[in-house]
Amino acid sequence: MSYENAAQDVARYTGMIVSGKTQQRLVHRYQFRDAECKSKVGEISVDGGKIRLRTETKGEACIWRDYKAICINSQSRMGWFQENKQLVEWVNHQPFDTVLNCLGDGHPGIGSSDSQFHPQGETRQILDWFHLAENLYKVGGSLKRIAQGKQLLWQGKVDATLALFSPMKKKAAQNFCTYLQNHRHRIVNYDYYQAENICSIASGAVESTA
Repeated sequence: MSYENAAQDVARYTGMIVSGKTQQRLVHRYQFRDAECKSKVGEISVDGGKIRLRTETKGEACIWRDYKAICINSQSRMGWFQENKQLVEWVNHQPFDTVLNCLGDGHPGIGSSDSQFHPQGETRQILDWFHLAENLYKVGGSLKRIAQGKQLLWQGKVDATLALFSPMKKKAAQNFCTYLQNHRHRIVNYDYYQAENICSIASGAVESTA
């Protein structure tokens, strides 16, 4: 939302006239304190998005810039605009649990952030279940084969899934096999993780934030 639109909204809802430039000065003057986690961090979800920015020159096209957001323990949410270093530093200053579970959609830019987190204990990378299933559905073809593949992946059986789809010649199937090979270290036994309530199996909390 632009400051001009904010000025119109303030006038409409409160009857007060606060110009867009005044609102901009107030926002830039305010010092936002970084949040701190009160409990140990055992689960982190990272996602990214784009923000459209207006340029200063009238008539010039808007530009798009990246930002990243994180969700801690499926509750606390934070965001950074073009400040990946600050994101990593903030996370590394929080108290970690003995195991840090990092959930994501497998995007290289997200994985690069996860790899910079330095907990004292173990780090576990987990591929979002729904993104995994979405890529499975792209293969198409036999519904019976898709159902078999989904059941195998739900139990974290990557090799068995590869054996099921690798004989297929269609490009979508070969692309899916490559996808599995690239992310096999992130594919866990989702059935067990959910049943034992070890951690989330999807990164929906941060995706709704981003």
